[in-house]
Amino acid sequence: MVWNIQAFFDGHEDGHEYAEYTEGAGWTREKYQARLLAVSQAVLQMKSSSEVPDLIGFVEVENQGVLDDLSRGVLSKHAYNWTAFANLPGSSLGLGVISRYPIKSAVAHSITVDKESAPRPVLEIRVEPCGKPLVFFLCHWKSKLGKDTEELRQASARVVQRRLLEITSTEAETPVIIMGDLNENHDEFYRINALCALLPDDPDAAVKASLGRKNFLVLSGEKPPRSVFFPGEAEPLYSPWMAELNNGSYYYKGEWETIDHFLLSRALFGSSSWRFSDCWVLNEEPFTTAKGTPNIYVPKSGKGLSDHLPLMLYLRYVE
Repeated sequence: MVWNIQAFFDGHEDGHEYAEYTEGAGWTREKYQARLLAVSQAVLQMKSSSEVPDLIGFVEVENQGVLDDLSRGVLSKHAYNWTAFANLPGSSLGLGVISRYPIKSAVAHSITVDKESAPRPVLEIRVEPCGKPLVFFLCHWKSKLGKDTEELRQASARVVQRRLLEITSTEAETPVIIMGDLNENHDEFYRINALCALLPDDPDAAVKASLGRKNFLVLSGEKPPRSVFFPGEAEPLYSPWMAELNNGSYYYKGEWETIDHFLLSRALFGSSSWRFSDCWVLNEEPFTTAKGTPNIYVPKSGKGLSDHLPLMLYLRYVE
């Protein structure tokens, strides 16, 4: 499961909080504890899944302590005994995972362009359920707020693409899953008609990409993912948004966006013990309102969950 949990601050003020999450604005430790309970209960009450996720990637958590509180609270009966967190020192928010399987390794990749750092690193973790490895990249790429933000998203894509190629060249049967809020739609290229960090396997996209650096991920709607117009330049990734998901996970100015992602490497489609089975958006209560839009968290009232809907990924093991 991956979920942008929308500014999950812990109630201890350290000077980096958003204005609405300060003591002066009425944010308290009690409100934090109530939100912890609401988030945990939502995970336990998912109607579209009979099991809790084995691994949950959370985007926009303040620190390691938030992950610890999640794993040790009402979710503790499901043995989320392993956690990993990453942030940029001095930043307001980071990202992290809680896992029911041991985390074999966790590495944070920082991203810098012309001395400007991306607000969050990319967190690479490795787990080995059933003795077979899976590599996850948990991401929260730069938002579109501000000027010239595309370059930072492309820099993040370059880091992920580099590691993806390294893993697939040395461990061809190890599946790689990129997940998180990438702040670009799966069809962003068609929306803006310009080079971006997520590109379709499209001749026009390939021409534009040939004019610059290889700062992009190539998305495919085919199983296994393949690339016709980017041969040898990028490892293609399967995007469920291109084939089986509808609407979106984020609702902005009356329109759905597909900025939260699971992107899957070819190894999940026949060359490893892990196989892709299903992916879906948790577009159900309590994650949505009665109108079907995200149940946005409101700090003053303490009501709601997040302005993003979670995504679920189901993999099956084949001996």
